[in-house]
Amino acid sequence: MAPRTNDTAPEQETGAPPPPPTAPEAAPHTEEPGSGAVPDESTAADPRVAAVRRVGETGRRLRAVRLGGTAVLLAVALTCGSIAVGALRDHRGATVASAPSAASAPLLSGGSLDASIASLQAQLKTQPKDFGSWATLGLAYVEQARTKGDPSRYPQAEKALRRSLGLKPGNEQAVTGQAALAAARHDFAHALTYADSVLEENPYSERALSSRIDALVELGRYADASKAADTADSRRPGVPVFTRYAYVHELRGDVKTARQVLRQALATSTARGDISYVAAQLGLLAWNQGDYKSALTYYARALAADENYLPALEGRARAQYASGDHAAAIRGMEQVVARYPLPQPLVELGEMYQDRGAEGDTAKAHDQYALVDAWIALARAYGVNADLDTALAAADHGGKAAALRAARAEWARRHTVHTADALAWALHVNGKDAEALPYARQATATGYRNAAFLYHRGMIERATGHAKDARASLAAALQLNPGFSPLGAREARRAVKDLEAAR
Repeated sequence: MAPRTNDTAPEQETGAPPPPPTAPEAAPHTEEPGSGAVPDESTAADPRVAAVRRVGETGRRLRAVRLGGTAVLLAVALTCGSIAVGALRDHRGATVASAPSAASAPLLSGGSLDASIASLQAQLKTQPKDFGSWATLGLAYVEQARTKGDPSRYPQAEKALRRSLGLKPGNEQAVTGQAALAAARHDFAHALTYADSVLEENPYSERALSSRIDALVELGRYADASKAADTADSRRPGVPVFTRYAYVHELRGDVKTARQVLRQALATSTARGDISYVAAQLGLLAWNQGDYKSALTYYARALAADENYLPALEGRARAQYASGDHAAAIRGMEQVVARYPLPQPLVELGEMYQDRGAEGDTAKAHDQYALVDAWIALARAYGVNADLDTALAAADHGGKAAALRAARAEWARRHTVHTADALAWALHVNGKDAEALPYARQATATGYRNAAFLYHRGMIERATGHAKDARASLAAALQLNPGFSPLGAREARRAVKDLEAAR
């Protein structure tokens, strides 16, 4: 399969059936357009600060003092930091990447996201019954939350989308926006329902086709996701579909096809947002296979298109660390978490500090892990299901019992390779290895080449007395990606050495 010219029928201006029920409306913390001035996000009354403070009241008591300080840091990062990043992107004229999101309206693809939101807000003050602009604003808020790691935008997105639907029930753009919002909140069952309702009326909606693939993948319905990717490729070939097509193949272990599709997508990309996104995806694919040189080359390509593209900055730091350039990696990851304080980069930076082991690094690492707790509390306060984030972070750097509760809850909702791996590891750290082993094997059953999954499986096999299998799994993890984790790779090497000595 190769990217090709889009010669299919364009999206039609059609209606959509009434959307399925949504959760009760959350009260936004800012004024909506038409009701007052654009809000000042740096105010001390921002409820995000209160949400973070609640972590200190309900979290681990022994770390309450440190968490209080890091909670303030997170609040600052999500207010002042977000504004600063937005201003920088405005100054550089960076475009919004179209591939990873549902926001592809002309208004959003033609300039900076923050400027587009300001323009929409101004327009809606004078034209409050413009249902299309309300829908676009809702999509823009979803994209802003995604690109800046700021979940406070989700209630605003929900309110804007509902306003659009109130003005024109079932309009396609708003229902598509609801699919994007549901997916962003990890409510993938509703995301699929919304996407399907759009496709019933407009089978060529690129956004709905993409959202449908995402939802099926995240629900663990990989065979259906593969069929959906084929359908989307036949109807609306383009960067958003190509990247999803590639990921579906990667999940099935078909790295060759995934790489080929992404390379061809990159060759046909012209917008800077598309170039940075696809190149970063190629970097991540190379990283997963332990090819750090290629990964760094692709991340450099992404950053040449957008020097502030955070996924590329994060990926570059990760590849630098695995390549032995620890100082540059830590500097780079520090820049990422200052702008984008999400669980994965926070954990990665904490593990880099722990692995380096310089004076003060232990305290620095604990600060990063405390910030993960704060972000999770913040996300939940704004309607995001953060159980998978909780399970992954808490299993190694938090409360073991909390990790297991979260992993079980996530598994009850969806059966993916990632949730199987998270549940397996949470069970392992809680000493339930016999129960963990089937989940660890399920996580690797599709052929998905992930060194962390193999490491987890190997450690669980070792704990259950399957020494031969453990050696094979751990060796496979280190052969695939010897620097998959600053701490995990070290533990894998130590375990292999102990297993060999015991033979």
